[in-house]
Amino acid sequence: MEELEAVRKRRSSRSVRANVKVKLTSTGELLEDKLANQELQAGFLLEFKKDADRVLLAVAHRPDGKKNWMVFDQNGATSSIKPQQITYIVPGVEKFNHTEITDFMQRAQDNLDPALLEFAWIELLEKNKPVTPEELAEMIFGCSDPLESYCSHILLSKDEIYFTVLESKGCRSIYGPRPNEQVEELLRRKLVKEAEEKKFQEFVQLLKSAKEMPSHAKPPKSSWLAEDSIQDRIDSLEAYAIDAWVTSDQKKAAGAILKAMGLQKTAASALNLLIDIGYFPVHVNLELLKLNLRTHHSEEIVEAAEILLSESHDLDEVSRIDLTHLKVYAIDVDEADELDDALSASRLQDGRIKVWIHVADPARFVKPGSKVDREARKRGTSIFLPTATYPMFPERLAMEGMSLRQGEICNAVTVSVVLRSDGSIAEYSVDNSFIKPTYMLTYESATELLHLNLEEEAELKILSEAAVLRSQWRRGQGAVDTATLETRVKVVNPEDPEPLINLYVENQAEPAMRLVSEMMVLCGEAVATFGSQHNIPLPYRGQPQSNIDVSAFGHLPEGPVRSSAIVKVMRAAEMNFRSPVRHGVLGLPGYVQFTSPIRRYMDLTAHYQIKAFLRGEDFPFSAGELEGIASTVNMQSRVVRRLCNSSLRYWVIELLRRQRKDKRYTALILRFIKDRIAALLLVEVGVQASGWVSEGKQVGDEVQVRVEEAHPREDVILLKEVV
Repeated sequence: MEELEAVRKRRSSRSVRANVKVKLTSTGELLEDKLANQELQAGFLLEFKKDADRVLLAVAHRPDGKKNWMVFDQNGATSSIKPQQITYIVPGVEKFNHTEITDFMQRAQDNLDPALLEFAWIELLEKNKPVTPEELAEMIFGCSDPLESYCSHILLSKDEIYFTVLESKGCRSIYGPRPNEQVEELLRRKLVKEAEEKKFQEFVQLLKSAKEMPSHAKPPKSSWLAEDSIQDRIDSLEAYAIDAWVTSDQKKAAGAILKAMGLQKTAASALNLLIDIGYFPVHVNLELLKLNLRTHHSEEIVEAAEILLSESHDLDEVSRIDLTHLKVYAIDVDEADELDDALSASRLQDGRIKVWIHVADPARFVKPGSKVDREARKRGTSIFLPTATYPMFPERLAMEGMSLRQGEICNAVTVSVVLRSDGSIAEYSVDNSFIKPTYMLTYESATELLHLNLEEEAELKILSEAAVLRSQWRRGQGAVDTATLETRVKVVNPEDPEPLINLYVENQAEPAMRLVSEMMVLCGEAVATFGSQHNIPLPYRGQPQSNIDVSAFGHLPEGPVRSSAIVKVMRAAEMNFRSPVRHGVLGLPGYVQFTSPIRRYMDLTAHYQIKAFLRGEDFPFSAGELEGIASTVNMQSRVVRRLCNSSLRYWVIELLRRQRKDKRYTALILRFIKDRIAALLLVEVGVQASGWVSEGKQVGDEVQVRVEEAHPREDVILLKEVV
């Protein structure tokens, strides 16, 4: 009490009074009298709630209807307020000039001292006595003049520690002192909150500092993950950037950070902030983050794979046929890491062609249902992005154990086929084998060898001849040619702001690509025939023939233009797991994907089934089980395919963005979308975009265009025809 009296005396000696009359409330009034509201009159000074976050001072001007009042507020604005918006009527004020509100507020602010509230709480707690704002003013200021009463109201209404509202009626409230234990707990929470706020401000300052640093000096990503509290906030921003926040608290935390940084609460703002501080590279793959795909193998899976490499026993060693005498060509893209197929060919004495399709044998290491197999099934497929490759199997197992390697004796499953003169299958077999790959060729080098027509590479020429025969035979069976341009991109140093982008555009109609694709299709037909002959449950793939006659597209130029038109009318693919179904697009009575068991899980299931039959064992999967596996694997594969397509397109657009604005590109008109807006294929980069073309241009025509705008993050390419 002595402390309160001392503070009160010091403040009274320098307190500034409002030059208005005071109407005091007797301390002997009943509780209900204390809550009696004063009837509002013009000139009264009041406080009202403008909205959820703002409370303003105003002067009553005149009634507005039956209950509302027009007021002049502290900002000089006139508005109509409802009675329930009024939070306090300053007592003792009869005719207040609204131009003096700002001065009154300033003097009230100067007069506030939260310490007085604690002293009053101690005294009132001892007496277990409630208090009104006016009574508190008498206690802490020595009077209940308008200024002091309003100061007491502010202290009580904003207090979250010492007092609580006991009863409220309209704009009048009575407050009671909280119990000591409750105050101690609230003080503890306040300290925690203040400490959190301090940490938050320190974090915001870290962001601002990192944002201002040059690119080479920004803190590494690991530094943002070293401390839990910082990592949690960074995680909230990352979740906000990809619209993947888990809880409302995480979303709220990210919003608070963006607000503190003076940024809009949008995913784009969060993304740009993470890039600006160096946490994300400029070209971060958002789609990869959003999909949350498995990109790295756990230590447990890697260890299991290492055990397979060191201890795996080849169950098929005795039954493998030795084909190491054959010349074996492995043809793939130049940066391929997982080599899972290769080819051999020879001409028989009767003139017929025999080809061997050698496929890597991952089932020699991995057993169905094993730890490594289950992980591969969850992934469904390897992921090939312009910036990285994420293999279905742990890297060393896939590339050193399973892959075919030049000059080394490798385990394989070989599908051999003898062709009739018309290209149909005369004989076939499926065997476990040993091979020794002779050449590892790129498509470019294989095409070059074919053009050179070297006598010592007669086997390659025979393969090319077999491919032509097969293509002709399939067309006779109704096959549809969908060859188009295939674009690949490899990005060097993708973490750099301006990484090197290597672009490769390949025509699928080129000899080497035709050769490989025809042999893979041949393998798929032979495996389907083998499965049908022996009643083996397999993932048989089919595709119904389109109802539209393909000859209707004969007027279009062969290649991308015709292929694009045909693809538009193709019917959806289908699968059967008991017997082959016709694949109308390929022109085959049955087809099984078999040649990529290291990178596609459904190919691996076909290997499991075939190898079980060759050993005379029960099939690991029934048709029903295969259908269940295919359902989840195919869904995962579609997600990966979408990711790969979007990533490829991003980097092609980024490449276009960097080119000179006046650079011209050749574009093929694939079709018209609306009026003169056409779907165009940029031949040099193999990407599609839309653009306006002039009158007289037709589908299949070439036009010269310029890239007006290219925004990879928004997937936007704006083209303009150069006339």
